[in-house]
Amino acid sequence: MLKGRIHSTESFGTVDGPGVRFVVFFQGCPLRCRYCHNPDTWDFSGGREVTAEELLKEYDSYKEFLKSGGITATGGEPLAQPEFLAELFRMAKAKGIHTCLDTSAGCFDPSDTSKTDKVLENTDLVMLDIKHIDDSEHKKLTGHTNRNIIAFAEHIRDLGIPVWIRHVVVPGITDDEDELFRLGKLLATLKNLKALDVLPYHDMAKPKYAELGIEYPLGDTPPLTKEQAVAARETILRGIKAGLRSE
Repeated sequence: MLKGRIHSTESFGTVDGPGVRFVVFFQGCPLRCRYCHNPDTWDFSGGREVTAEELLKEYDSYKEFLKSGGITATGGEPLAQPEFLAELFRMAKAKGIHTCLDTSAGCFDPSDTSKTDKVLENTDLVMLDIKHIDDSEHKKLTGHTNRNIIAFAEHIRDLGIPVWIRHVVVPGITDDEDELFRLGKLLATLKNLKALDVLPYHDMAKPKYAELGIEYPLGDTPPLTKEQAVAARETILRGIKAGLRSE
């Protein structure tokens, strides 16, 4: 029986897609984002093994509260376990459950999309984290290129799967006005774009890093203010408008 490795579940998620949702945190992630607030999900050998049946049984125990929502797979990185995720979403859709994939797409391989497509054929919504629009800066921030991530954004656009874009704004790292504008111009090409979440960086994960004995990568970088987040979002929206005008 196929099993996946998960970190934990959340019964009543309200920020992980539309409505109230059952959230499954997958274990393991290839990226090492400097602002990651879940470093305990990095290790692919951590967490616990479960079957899709077990997760859906847990969902059923809360389903009366989840009628307006569904299931969200997040992490860690769900696409690092594509076979298990595909089975979970297939079984969820068979029960009429709305499915949402929250991903940074670091595992996406544009040269072979077959495993990912098995997931996407039963995915109602993708929440895609775009960490940085500049590839070299993306590598500094996450340890990986962003080329396959942008390719994933274009792939789900071509498949017509609705997408919500998330972008964390970190002072001195992802708050450059020109780069935010460039991000907006990229988003203008996504005809499936349904929402944009600009999230202010916070340092509330510091105690977790200390508990795990890991040095906190961003040191004393100050949290972003709400006003700065609003300004960043406005810059991205200006980029979107400019991109739409140039088409």
